[in-house]
Amino acid sequence: MILRNFGRHDFDVSALGLGAGPLGDAGVDESDVERLIHGALELGVTLFDTAPSYGASEERLGRHLAEQRERVVLSTKLGYGVPGIPDWTGPCISAGIDAALERLRTDWIDIAHLHSCPAEVLTREDILRALEDAVSAGKLRVAAYSGDGEGLRAAKQLPVFGAFQFSHNIVDQEAIHEGLPRAVGTIGKRSLLNAAFANSPASHGRPDIQEYQRRWAALPNDLREELEALGTTRSALRFAVHSEGVCACLVGTTRLENLRNNVEAVAEGPLDAGLVQRIQAWWATNRWPGLI
Repeated sequence: MILRNFGRHDFDVSALGLGAGPLGDAGVDESDVERLIHGALELGVTLFDTAPSYGASEERLGRHLAEQRERVVLSTKLGYGVPGIPDWTGPCISAGIDAALERLRTDWIDIAHLHSCPAEVLTREDILRALEDAVSAGKLRVAAYSGDGEGLRAAKQLPVFGAFQFSHNIVDQEAIHEGLPRAVGTIGKRSLLNAAFANSPASHGRPDIQEYQRRWAALPNDLREELEALGTTRSALRFAVHSEGVCACLVGTTRLENLRNNVEAVAEGPLDAGLVQRIQAWWATNRWPGLI
């Protein structure tokens, strides 16, 4: 597994991280969760990304990674879901950090993102102060923002944020195209287009997947056929993970075999430079916005 420095921060992340949203599903057996987490570690995955809105995900990561804490980088989200405290307030941030520390069974969180909040939330001094205080107290190593569009543009102007998580894939390149502050940590999500090209029953009725399907279908035939010949999942992941300016990309799964295949795809290295340039040029002619 490729390890990369996380921006200006004094730790590394695996180029491929595990998006732990699916692990929060109560229908996933605990033994399967344990197998996936420990299998991920054996494959060299060190970045685990979760959120309080992902069901039991934080608790399960905390339970199965407690003895491996020094080996891993934990990333979670903030800003909502604290009983009795209004969302998107300073007290919600502070209480949310303490709750996440308890669920994750750790004394510190490596990366904590404001989770896709509107741009106007970022004008609240109590929120920014709560993040700064948590970093100063050693509860957070990096305060971050997760999102796209206007929220991301606003967050980029604020020095409190040392990292950003944003959509990045073949058909969603706005964040990288517009540029990010130098030396920040960067995490790409939706690297596999939310499996839009799979056209599974689970995708029906989901506007995000339908939009990605529309964009994928808009690819020039020769370009799409070339990517499909390489394997759509593998080529999409290789494009995202090896994009300039990206420290790591997330993939979500409950199946260890899927994760193993993704690790193998990353190990194949970047796509041919000419192919990458064609993908980037094609996106630039459309300039589709980041998918919120």
